[in-house]
Amino acid sequence: MAVLKDQKVVVLGGSSGVGLAVVKQAAADGAQVIAAGRDARRLDEALAGITGEVSGEVLDANDRTALDAFFARTGRVDHLVLTLSGGEGAGPFAQLDLDALRRGFEAKFWPQLQAAQASLPVLRAGGSITFVTAVSARIARPGTAGLAAINGALEAMVGSLARELAPTRVNAVSPGVIDTAWWSRVPEEARRAVFDEQQASLPAGRVGRPEDVAQSVRFLMDNGFVTGSVIECDGGLHLL
Repeated sequence: MAVLKDQKVVVLGGSSGVGLAVVKQAAADGAQVIAAGRDARRLDEALAGITGEVSGEVLDANDRTALDAFFARTGRVDHLVLTLSGGEGAGPFAQLDLDALRRGFEAKFWPQLQAAQASLPVLRAGGSITFVTAVSARIARPGTAGLAAINGALEAMVGSLARELAPTRVNAVSPGVIDTAWWSRVPEEARRAVFDEQQASLPAGRVGRPEDVAQSVRFLMDNGFVTGSVIECDGGLHLL
């Protein structure tokens, strides 16, 4: 069923991982999708062969002038999905590189927030904004205090924004360990150890896939009665 038929969906961070999975899902649901990413070649390769009404835009979400110009071109937007992320900010607190943590905020917190604000002039009243955060915000796992700070800062704003921007709905999806290119920066042996541990311990019995998170995002775009919520899509990691 084309639940998003004739609606315009903008996905920032749409060239890989969760963002690309959201682009594919929204296109399959009949939406007009604009996928934005910083690398033109990567974006073209990611979008090649996707069936549906999909276009790509090269965009740096840290550049407010570029964001304003981008949304001025899009016209009315029904749904904004923010999957922008970075890879820094993890590690034991005693040795945590605070400069790396700052870069982690610059890569995820600030561009997601800035893009949400820049979209407001064209975002349809009653449409939606969906942040993609991470379950590190709530699991109190040693070595993830920095990541918890980044993602927790975004999640802390969801309820207030849902009330302030109503009737536009504001929600977040909080993924656990998802098998995406994000993990390519981790040495293979360490990555495999994490995945094996997750598969053995998670109630869901497996590591997540980008499509799992995309389905949660789709639910939040489609369900007009959900706002101010953070949906955990983590295979039960928050229960451990």
